[in-house]
Amino acid sequence: MYIGIFVFAATGALKARTHQMDIFGGTVIAFATAYGGGTIRDLLIGIRPVNWVNDYIALALVAGAVVIVAFFKTNKARFRRTIFFTDAVGLGMFTAAGIERSLLHGLNDGYAVLMGVITSTFGGLVADILCGEVPDLLKRSELYATASAIGGVIYILLNGAGLDTNLSLFTCVCIVVGIRIFSKRKRVRLPEV
Repeated sequence: MYIGIFVFAATGALKARTHQMDIFGGTVIAFATAYGGGTIRDLLIGIRPVNWVNDYIALALVAGAVVIVAFFKTNKARFRRTIFFTDAVGLGMFTAAGIERSLLHGLNDGYAVLMGVITSTFGGLVADILCGEVPDLLKRSELYATASAIGGVIYILLNGAGLDTNLSLFTCVCIVVGIRIFSKRKRVRLPEV
């Protein structure tokens, strides 16, 4: 889980760089990206305190991601490619983690999948709003929330079939990563409204 937090924080720090923010602004955007989705999920479900409160490792990971991004000024293309792949893995991991946390708090399978999608995607939505942009999640682009939803449904089906939780998690992450890579390379998009 901490790997996904670090990756999402790095993604947020990169977004802050494109808006020429200072280290404080970068940290705020990185934190929003890493923890926004989980915070919204916990608030919707009624979990108190939210998932990151009293977690010093969480703060250290966000700060570490911001420092690394601040010093990684060369070879941006390779760094962005790495972030794309690790972001896809984080998307799958956060989807499954959001579903698990939701199921533990009594949500049914359908709403658990929805909470998994919120967990994995709404951090970026919050960061985009803070940056004054139309959220990427709402634009027509490669499959992102759709990849999360498909992976989440498969995760629920595999768990319901009695498959080992770790194998279900691994399968969910692989499916989400596969859909993300396929949609990026083939420019697969949802139809416009």
